[in-house]
Amino acid sequence: MSGAPTVSTNPQTAKMKKDESFLGKLGGTLVRKKKSKEVSDLHEEGKNAINAPLLPSGTDIHPEDTLLEENAERIMLDPTSRENPKFKDLLKVLIDWINSELEEERIIVKDLEEDCYDGQVFQKLFEKLSGRKLNVAEVTQSEIGQKQKLQTVLEAVNDVLRPHGWTVEWSVDSIHSKNLVAIIYLLVALAMHFQAPIRLPEHVSVQVVVVKKREGILQTALMTKELTSTTEMMMGRFERDAFDTLLDHAPDKLNVVKTSLITFVNKHLNKLNLEVTELESQFADGVYLILLMGLLEDYFVPLYNFFLTPESFEQKVHNVAFAFELMQEGGLKKPKARPEDVVNLNLKSTLRVLYNLFTNYKTSA
Repeated sequence: MSGAPTVSTNPQTAKMKKDESFLGKLGGTLVRKKKSKEVSDLHEEGKNAINAPLLPSGTDIHPEDTLLEENAERIMLDPTSRENPKFKDLLKVLIDWINSELEEERIIVKDLEEDCYDGQVFQKLFEKLSGRKLNVAEVTQSEIGQKQKLQTVLEAVNDVLRPHGWTVEWSVDSIHSKNLVAIIYLLVALAMHFQAPIRLPEHVSVQVVVVKKREGILQTALMTKELTSTTEMMMGRFERDAFDTLLDHAPDKLNVVKTSLITFVNKHLNKLNLEVTELESQFADGVYLILLMGLLEDYFVPLYNFFLTPESFEQKVHNVAFAFELMQEGGLKKPKARPEDVVNLNLKSTLRVLYNLFTNYKTSA
C-alpha cells in the first residue's frame, strides 16, 4: 500500500487533486466499460469515501474498494499502523518463520500480501506443520483456481484450529484480496497452534478502516484490531495456578518471589559450585534446569543426554524439553510454559517453571 499523499495547503486544490487522482484510477478500461451514468455514480461514491469524516488522512481508496455490493464491506489497514515498530517486528518474525519452515521447498516470502494471497504458501506451510498432504493443484494461475485452492486449504486449517477455540478471522475472499490483517491472523493462529519456535511480539494492535455499502452509500469507520495478545492467551492455556494468582493479586511481590526462587535454586546448585544471579538468562539454555532436577531427585544425569554447552537455539530447546521430561518423571505435571519460551528469555515462563519446582521441592534438603 502506498504511503500518505502530500496534502496541499490550499483546501480547494487538495480536493481537486483528490478527485483527479481518483478519476485517474478509474480511467482506461474501467471507464470505457461503464456507461456515462455509472461512471458518474462511481465518481460520487469515490468522493464520498475519500471525504468521509471517519476516514483517516493518508488512506488510499482504490477503485475496487468502492465497487462493493450492497451490504458488503472491505477492511483496509490504516497506513499509520504500518509504521508501528511492534507491527513491523511481527511481520519480520512471521516472514522469517515461514521462510525457515519452507526452506526445503525453496519458497522465499518477502511480502505477506503479495506472496500469500494465492494459497500456495499456506498450502505448503500447513502441510509442513501438520504432516498432511492436501489434494490441491500445485500451481494455479487463474483466480478461480487460486480461490479453489484457498478453499481447500482453509477448510483443512479451520478443521484443525476450530476445536481448540480459535476464532476464524479469515476467509477465502479476505486472503485472496490481500487483506494483510486476515493473513496475519491466520499465520499467528498457525504459529501458536503448532508451537512454532518463535517469539511473537505481544499486544500488537492496528487501526483498520472498514468501508461498508448501505443503501448505495459508502460508510467508513475506524476500528482497532488486536493481532496478538500474550503468548499464554494465544496458546489457549487458560488454566490458572497459584503463580497466576500470586502475580495478579500481589504483583508488587515479584521481586520477593524472584529472591525466594534464587535462594531455592542456589541452595541446591551450590552443591556443584554453581550459582544463579539472573533467573531469566541463566536457565535459558536448559543446563541448570537439568542439573537442578538431578539434584532435587538425587540422581546423576548422564552427559550424553543433553548438551552441556549448547550453542544453537535447537540445542537449547532440546535441553529445556529434556528437563521438562525429567520433571514429569518426577511426578510433576507437564509445565504450562513451552521450552521455546524459556529459551527466548520469557521471564514469566521461566518463573512459572521454577515456582513449580519450588512448591514441590521447597522442603528438600
